[in-house]
Amino acid sequence: MSFEPAVLEGVLERVTYANEDNGYTVARVDSGRGGELLTVVGSLLGAQVGESLRMEGRWGSHPQYGRQFTVENYTTVLPATVQGIRRYLGSGLIKGIGPRIAERIVDHFGLDTLEVIESDAGKLIDVPGLGPKRTHKIAAAWEEQKAIKEVMIFLQGVGVSTSIAVRIYKKYGDASISVVRNSPYRLAADVWGIGFLTADRIAQAVGIPHDSPERVKAGLQYALSQSTDQGHCYLPEERLISDAVKLLQVDTGLVIECLGELAEQEEGVVRESVPGTDGEPVTAVYLVPFHRAEISLSAQLLRLLRTDEELLPAFQEVVWDRALDWLARRTGADLAPEQQQAVRLALTEKVAVLTGGPGCGKSFTVRSVVELARAKNARVVLAAPTGRAAKRLAELTGAEASTVHRLLELKPGGDAAYDRERPLEADLVVVDEASMLDLLLANKLIKAVPPGAHLLLVGDVDQLPSVGAGEVLRDLLASESPVPAVRLTRIFRQAQQSGVVTNAHRINAGTRPITQGLPDFFLFAEDDTEAAGRLTVDVVARRIPARFGLDPRRDVQVLAPMHRGPAGAGTLNGLLQQAVTPARPDVPEKRFGGRVFRVGDKVTQIRNNYDKGANGVFNGTVGVVTGLHGEDQRLTVLTDEDEEVCYDFDELDELAHAYAVTIHRSQGSEYPAVVIPVTTGAWMMLQRNLLYTATTRAKRLVVLVGSHRAIGQAVRTVSAGRRCTALDHRLAAPSGP
Repeated sequence: MSFEPAVLEGVLERVTYANEDNGYTVARVDSGRGGELLTVVGSLLGAQVGESLRMEGRWGSHPQYGRQFTVENYTTVLPATVQGIRRYLGSGLIKGIGPRIAERIVDHFGLDTLEVIESDAGKLIDVPGLGPKRTHKIAAAWEEQKAIKEVMIFLQGVGVSTSIAVRIYKKYGDASISVVRNSPYRLAADVWGIGFLTADRIAQAVGIPHDSPERVKAGLQYALSQSTDQGHCYLPEERLISDAVKLLQVDTGLVIECLGELAEQEEGVVRESVPGTDGEPVTAVYLVPFHRAEISLSAQLLRLLRTDEELLPAFQEVVWDRALDWLARRTGADLAPEQQQAVRLALTEKVAVLTGGPGCGKSFTVRSVVELARAKNARVVLAAPTGRAAKRLAELTGAEASTVHRLLELKPGGDAAYDRERPLEADLVVVDEASMLDLLLANKLIKAVPPGAHLLLVGDVDQLPSVGAGEVLRDLLASESPVPAVRLTRIFRQAQQSGVVTNAHRINAGTRPITQGLPDFFLFAEDDTEAAGRLTVDVVARRIPARFGLDPRRDVQVLAPMHRGPAGAGTLNGLLQQAVTPARPDVPEKRFGGRVFRVGDKVTQIRNNYDKGANGVFNGTVGVVTGLHGEDQRLTVLTDEDEEVCYDFDELDELAHAYAVTIHRSQGSEYPAVVIPVTTGAWMMLQRNLLYTATTRAKRLVVLVGSHRAIGQAVRTVSAGRRCTALDHRLAAPSGP
């Protein structure tokens, strides 16, 4: 590395790598000297392909990549040649201007083009083919670009990524710099993608003291919100204090003082004594929304259970033998005794739970409940937490089913159109895949069930609990729970012939799966984690299509125990994209941060966005990229709910590739074939309910790739401890909450 400061000017030609978290970028620049592209590395936050940059830094040499320029800071220099202006405008920088429009504008105004857009954009209407609407759009996009640049430059010194800087600007507009400078901890609460750590880094850069009460309070709330991400509804006070001291590196006394102030003012947290996971009383500290939801959910469930109203009166007097005979003639099959019990329970009790593993007849039981209810002209509402699960429920029952989000018509901010004041028009509400219901969503759903209606929650309690906080299904099945339940345990003969079903039950019982001699369950043994990752790709892209004729994108899903690592979902997505949807000259693509999106890519939404689509697009929705529109800076996705959803290019951080997803993200989905890398690289994540959940996602075929040792670890390890939740205690309290 040369220690002599140097200046390099050139046009940013392409970005070969970009880290979204810290802005570190590897790019190629045309310095105008003989067309040779130079490599530059460093933080190029906010720089767009096609821009002319003036970069300050130092020349050096990389052992593998040769001579390169390390950028310490840069400024954008507007291009000075007609050709530069044409390329700059046509790069997709300004929404509404693609290469064709750029050419027309530059042909018309020449070297004055940028001056015209800057100071007299109305003149653009003189360009052939540009109407007033597009002219206005271009002028507005140029202004926004300039304002974003200012925010970018301010945030650059703090190491905030481009995508987050854009989000800050979208949230606060012209007030962005003032908010960042004066109230940086607001960012963690207000802006998706900014957590306490980023806000803390910004606060440090703008001079907020390390021991400021504002910082400590924000840190406490962050520690609690981290725990809800891990599934806890509250944290015991002692644990919260020690977590916060470790996170903030401040005195314990200061943390206790700030926690006291937060709780006294009910400023985001509530303290309450509850029985802990071991039954002994603990002082629980909740974030306010989780405390409210837990109290509300238990109250609503008890209200439904205890009401004298009855919207399915026909089943109070029914002659069950006759009803079940009619049902057998209608469906062509008899119910087993425990299935009969579940059907009677659902139609005579106001709230009931049906649980059981694969092949035990949950689906047929649900179909039977729905058939009988409809025979009595009941209004039946069917829902599930994911689009795929709702689709499966609709196919099973022959009736319409929707996601819980769509059923409740959740609005921006998470408010529902249906609630206690405006309940659903239903006599029977059936919710499938109920193990996925977290505390907040379950509370919204139960609020909307009218008094006197019947609620049937169906799910497999041995699967992973919900991604969000709580263990609602497990709490409803607790021994002290007043909610009646049936657990189906008998595996039907037809299901016994399936290796997938047999092995799911073996795993759940703590026994190794059989991996030889079965037509639908295989193991490709590979001890090395990196090699297992490569082998996983080969199995998906080549071996399964050749042997079973399945489409690697539509029919096969890789389910990884974790995101990181050589056999994690992140790495596998990159390798699978290369194998299944490789770069081709005729396939449009868009680079965003460290990812490249192509037409044909399998993608998933990674946050709830209530403003997208007809009724919002929710975390976990999967789809395929069907269009990339450079001029409008938009990408189109066809979701698995058959809805076309558009994303502006600056919203692409809401999407991730979905050739491989973590097992947690696969809950509620079902795929013809599932490939599961089980390697020692994921040692800390390997546990029984994880492997069981992954196996039960497959309809026809499971392929494990990895080591016998890792499989043994997963089968042996029972999940570490219960989540911190007090719903079971609130339901069991003699007088209710």
